[in-house]
Amino acid sequence: MSFAKISLSKTSLAKGSLAKALLTAAAVTLLSAATAAAQTEIKLGHVGAPGSLFAQSAELFAAKANAKLGDKAKVVVYGSSQLGGDSEMLKKLKLGTIDLALPSTVMTSVAPEFGVFEMPYLVQNREHAARIAKSVIHPILGPIAEKHGYRILGVWENGYRQITNNKRPIVKPSDLEGIKLRTPKGVWRVKMFKAYGANPSPMALNEVFVALQTGVMDGQENPLTQTYSQKFQEVQKYLSMSGHVYTPAYLTAGASWSRLSPDVQKILSETAVAVEPDILKLAAKLDNDLLEKMKASGIKVNEVDKPAFIAASKGVYDEFSKEVPMGKELIDKSLSLAKSS
Repeated sequence: MSFAKISLSKTSLAKGSLAKALLTAAAVTLLSAATAAAQTEIKLGHVGAPGSLFAQSAELFAAKANAKLGDKAKVVVYGSSQLGGDSEMLKKLKLGTIDLALPSTVMTSVAPEFGVFEMPYLVQNREHAARIAKSVIHPILGPIAEKHGYRILGVWENGYRQITNNKRPIVKPSDLEGIKLRTPKGVWRVKMFKAYGANPSPMALNEVFVALQTGVMDGQENPLTQTYSQKFQEVQKYLSMSGHVYTPAYLTAGASWSRLSPDVQKILSETAVAVEPDILKLAAKLDNDLLEKMKASGIKVNEVDKPAFIAASKGVYDEFSKEVPMGKELIDKSLSLAKSS
């Protein structure tokens, strides 16, 4: 064999080996990247439908947080109860199988003190809500939640709740007499509507449309953003603008929090608080826009006699003050923050 042929064979062999080495290295790199991505995904679950305030809030937070996180981690949002209802997601937070969730009323099942936001007509406006978040939720309710294994990163919004039903316009509490009304899971919401004469029943949000459509429930109460995004106006005749309760939403972490690096924790915590004012502004705009859309949908809209509802709520306030640790203190502190509204 000639020297030229031997050299060519060696060259071909070298090229083949190099190509295999490069392919192997590329495969290892891709595998490592995929593994790293899987390890650093931060799952954020909520029950809101696309377009809801929950969805828009979570997406805003994720975009801002991910811009700061770079390749350290990535927040991935799972809406529409993909990771379960509120109660199920609280359990998953406790187990560490999801990282973040956006519970609202269901936080009363964690600690009864959160029931202060079940008190009718407690929160006067969103400026008042921001002061309550700063002076009540973060410093007082936050540490209580931590004792139960949950960390509140940000105080966002579920919103001012309005009543829809298929029986009649609701003007006074007596108009609710006998109406089968879906509520979220929260003992004080049930007590409140029983005091008004309704027949309230807790139910997961993703079950409500069919319950209204089939007559299992006559009505429900939710912020307009939840009502509209869940399409309840398609199966309801009346919308009564009661504004009976303002419910915050809490960006909440659980057992997996300790597994995140300190710099990732810092970015998530700071971003959750930084978007609070943006979410309140977004919520106010959505309320205005959605009321017009609700009217255009054909549902009949009316105002309620708020003084009559406030008078009918006194017993709920009295019971909460007596039964819940710090109940009266939390009410008084929250109400005092309205004076500068």
